[in-house]
Amino acid sequence: MKGESPGSNGSRSPVPKVANLGIVRPPFVYAGAIALGLLVHIVWRRHISPPFIGTAVGAPLTLSAVALFIGAVRTFRAAGTPVPGTRPTTTIVRTGPYSFSRNPIYLAFSLFQLGLALWVNSLGLLLALVPAVALMSFVVIPREERYLGSRFTSEYTSYKASVRRWL
Repeated sequence: MKGESPGSNGSRSPVPKVANLGIVRPPFVYAGAIALGLLVHIVWRRHISPPFIGTAVGAPLTLSAVALFIGAVRTFRAAGTPVPGTRPTTTIVRTGPYSFSRNPIYLAFSLFQLGLALWVNSLGLLLALVPAVALMSFVVIPREERYLGSRFTSEYTSYKASVRRWL
């Protein structure tokens, strides 16, 4: 079959072994977006709000994003499934942050950059978030959804129907 990969015994398997082959890794997507945003901020200083508003909203948002990330990682670990997409997923996690978002780690990365952009008051950081979210939405997440759908057919279909992708 097209898209099949060889199994450990040499047979063909329709299920890919992992969700992310390492070509586009989410932490690097967001780290690159933050680096690009800071570079733009250094070269082109444009602000997005009065400083007191940016700090009052940005700091708590950034800290909330860190808390969401920690909660999502802990939930994955408690379920016994690996966090990196380069390792095989062992189960569909529906608890903790995964009960309201299918991608709470990516949501945390996005909220972190948004909070940072507000806190630093940087239009460059805010604008650099757009291609990161687009890459995640149109490349990374659909690939992961195909993987999970093929690996956990009915369970993932049910989960996907009951929990939104981002929020």
